[in-house]
Amino acid sequence: MALIKASDLLVKALENEGVTHIFGVPGEENLDFVESLRTSSIKLVVTRHEQPAAFMAATYGRLTGKPGVCLSTLGPGALNLVTGAAYALLGAMPMILITGQKPILSSRQARFQIVDIVNTMRPLTKLSRQIVSAASIPAAVREAFRIACEERPGPVHLELPEDIAREMTEHGAVIPRHDIPLPVAPEAALAHAADIIAAAKRPLVMLGAGANRVALTGALSSFVKTTGIPFFTTQMGKGAVTGCSELYIGTAALSERDYIHRMIDQSDLIIAIGHDTVEKPPFLMGPEQHVLHVGFMPATVERVYFPDTEIIGDVGPGLLRLAELLHGRLTRDADFLALKDVVIAHVGDRATESRFPLTPQRIVHDVRQAVPEDGIVALDNGMYKIWFARNYRTHIANTLLLDNALATMGAGLPSAMMAAMLNPGRRVLAVCGDGGFMMNAQELETALRMKLDLVVLILEDHAYGMIRWKQAVDHFPDHGMTFNNPDFVQYAAAYGAKGRRVTGVDDLAPALEAAFTEGGVQLVCVPVDYSENLRVLIDELNELNS
Repeated sequence: MALIKASDLLVKALENEGVTHIFGVPGEENLDFVESLRTSSIKLVVTRHEQPAAFMAATYGRLTGKPGVCLSTLGPGALNLVTGAAYALLGAMPMILITGQKPILSSRQARFQIVDIVNTMRPLTKLSRQIVSAASIPAAVREAFRIACEERPGPVHLELPEDIAREMTEHGAVIPRHDIPLPVAPEAALAHAADIIAAAKRPLVMLGAGANRVALTGALSSFVKTTGIPFFTTQMGKGAVTGCSELYIGTAALSERDYIHRMIDQSDLIIAIGHDTVEKPPFLMGPEQHVLHVGFMPATVERVYFPDTEIIGDVGPGLLRLAELLHGRLTRDADFLALKDVVIAHVGDRATESRFPLTPQRIVHDVRQAVPEDGIVALDNGMYKIWFARNYRTHIANTLLLDNALATMGAGLPSAMMAAMLNPGRRVLAVCGDGGFMMNAQELETALRMKLDLVVLILEDHAYGMIRWKQAVDHFPDHGMTFNNPDFVQYAAAYGAKGRRVTGVDDLAPALEAAFTEGGVQLVCVPVDYSENLRVLIDELNELNS
């Protein structure tokens, strides 16, 4: 039987899994693998740092439901993937991390650069293992992809030592993929849930992170439309059902005291579909609040989330059957439903306020005007994320990408790059604070090399704005949160991108339109005024709820 090099066998196994791109920064320990990639159908996209490579791979998993793949060398390179692994684990994004290692059979470099990456990755992945023989590669890869995709999705780490990568083995066949159908919740459980929902006078549907799966959109939309139950979303559930629905009451961007909590607090039943407690709580559950948990897996019980009843199984078919069991059995509380219009009206306050620097509400409004229904906005993490979660109306699933689990800074630009790569022809916008943007700003070069059409909007306040706000909320003096920035227009030009600065209250929307129309990598910088955060997100809400 013909022999094959281990690295070639690994590439064939990855091709069998449908891998088209690998993102990362190789090292000398990966050279055999890189050579195998050179003659394969898989494109290696070299990034300027390993962390954004992991963010890109995780976002690939989020948008496609199939694992994205990232690559690093040993030691320092592998450690730079750690934040991306946590990002994918908490965000339930399928991803494969492949790292190199010194030879394990014979090495002359003692412990130079060697860190136990397999054990480092174990608490941050669903599985972390070292490949110890070429013959084990087909099974190891098939198992890695199976585990990464099964509920709850997440990252899997494979370490390929340098000497194993060049090992020769018999040309074994890769292991074919096959679908694994999930069981649907038992009929008795669905019937019991239907009785509970039918008895409720003021039910609400909540769509959480676990509802925002690629394959669930149709079933979710059908359930909401068929039952006519008003719905809201968590931050990561946003967009799972169109925000244009007359049943949409908003997104719980805060845990309490927001306008939307008037309806949540008056509801007698929350039907929580796909809620994942890794998210910052969308509401703080009390002993008098009844919650029906619908998910692929049982609820994780927390002090602020302890459902009374659960429906566990394949969510899509389960919801369709539940809607059938509820047909003709639901009643509406007119006074409760009328609150929806009050909530929506208050959330839209000050959207067109004319002052400069721009308020977050005005920025969200202008972005929505410049981005079409199928356009994609990828957020980094900062104060503006709350405003986009509250005020930005989504029309299509996965058109507002935000992270409410790890909530790390630095992911906005790489996530937008992946969205642009997967969706050529659609408008894609990265929204970053000046702090978060500078954490992975070097990837502008990668975006240009990939020939992406991508607009990057930088909200500039020369500070870590959210922490500064929290500092003020806790009545601490303003200290330690401010910094200086480069001239972002010149910074973009240094990479070969186009940069423009917004200098007037009515200039943002035209600047975004011009950037999208010109194409390529564009950067737009706008000063932001966060001074109203305290009033709008605390004082005004207290006044409304009093």
